[in-house]
Amino acid sequence: MATPRTDPVTLEVVELIGTVVARYYEEYERAAAAHSLTGAQARVLGLLSMEPMPMRKVANKLRCEPSNITGIVDRLEARGLVERRPDPSDRRVKLAAPTKEGIGTARQLREALGFAREPLAELSDAERTVLRDLLRRMLGANAALERSQP
Repeated sequence: MATPRTDPVTLEVVELIGTVVARYYEEYERAAAAHSLTGAQARVLGLLSMEPMPMRKVANKLRCEPSNITGIVDRLEARGLVERRPDPSDRRVKLAAPTKEGIGTARQLREALGFAREPLAELSDAERTVLRDLLRRMLGANAALERSQP
């Protein structure tokens, strides 16, 4: 096993990554609360506003248990923001899909986010590409595998 790196630059990079993640979640929680949603509900609604999908796929994308997503979708459905409907390609599968009101709420959430919506706004295209490539390299083979999952 490799010896952990504890040089000042490594420690600062780890701290900065943690700060970026914390800031993203704090802003997302504030925007969600303004719509009487939890951060998790807002993230599910935002994901579904891009495309209806089975709850198992939502769980995979958000890296959580499908049973958690079922509860979140239940609460969003009770608020009239999401509905369940049969998948046109396989009627045995149920898709979670945003309602018209859910699409509007998801749009308002995105508009309320500054840093979380565009945390890389200050970086050029070239800088974003370098950062992406470095993050992929940090994650190793898992990053390529996870990008290819449905």
